[in-house]
Amino acid sequence: MSISGLGPHGERAAPPERVSLLPEDGAAAKARGFRVAVVLHTLDSDWAQQLLSGMVGTFGDCGTAVTHVIDCAFSPDAQVRALDSLLAQRPDAVISLPVANEEVALAHARLAEAGIKLVLLDNAPTGLLPGRHYGTLVSADNFGLGKIAAQGLSAHLPQGAEVGLMGYAADFFATNERELAFAKWLRAHRPDVTIRQDSFGRIDEAARRTEAMLVAYPDLAGLFVVWDTPALKVAEVLRRQLRQIPIATVDLGEEVAIGLAQGSPFVVIAAQQPYLQGVAAAQTTILTLLGRPTPGWIALSGIAVTRENVVESYQRIWRRPAPQSVLHAVGLIR
Repeated sequence: MSISGLGPHGERAAPPERVSLLPEDGAAAKARGFRVAVVLHTLDSDWAQQLLSGMVGTFGDCGTAVTHVIDCAFSPDAQVRALDSLLAQRPDAVISLPVANEEVALAHARLAEAGIKLVLLDNAPTGLLPGRHYGTLVSADNFGLGKIAAQGLSAHLPQGAEVGLMGYAADFFATNERELAFAKWLRAHRPDVTIRQDSFGRIDEAARRTEAMLVAYPDLAGLFVVWDTPALKVAEVLRRQLRQIPIATVDLGEEVAIGLAQGSPFVVIAAQQPYLQGVAAAQTTILTLLGRPTPGWIALSGIAVTRENVVESYQRIWRRPAPQSVLHAVGLIR
């Protein structure tokens, strides 16, 4: 396993194999009949659905009931309300993807104070520590994802190019790491490239910010967008303006997979493995509930996806055949 980044507290990554369950772990969990709640930033993405599938299936194998699945719609206020409502329900554990840092820290800490086990996804709120407030943070190697995107996009950039980096305005560990790594790789390997940076606070702002970026920097020769859902909004802007600008992004959702297979505008996807991340998060939760030690940070490596390997990558990540439109675009079917 090759992991480029460090955890939010400087932790070295542990591989997901460290939390593999033994048969006796599954049997012990079934005997206890645990209840788990899942609190996500959104359910409206392919990534979230794959993550949830990995978690729910693993919990089902262990006789553990998923009693709540809460969509916070990227709202810190909604997440605080959701976490506080779970205090009354008292599940045995909560898996949460914190949508902010300071704004949601106390709500997460209250779970720990109430004796509810907490496993985090992708982000650790300010002041929360592994082993004290939460058991484990389970994430992709987001720094590595940024490097994959930069390296893949670099091959499509002429000398002296300007590149747009469309980031996420929130202070969020996962996207911060991607943006830092993307810029760092280009500075080290393509010092001739100038980075022009902007950001969106909500997904529906991505198109407007892209339009403004294209006015301010009309010679942009490439774009990096920190994940696929806003990247699709960016691609719509380029299509409306008849601009041929290559895009790199993160997450192999179905629509960007089709765009990648068609060869425009997406040229490289730094893909996470959300299904396996969900499996690892569920396994970590079971071990935590059974009182077993778990690492402070578990990370899964990213996959560099191009048109040449989009079909095999889709099958690997999604655990199902690639869409017919992808197969047709790459010439595997007529």
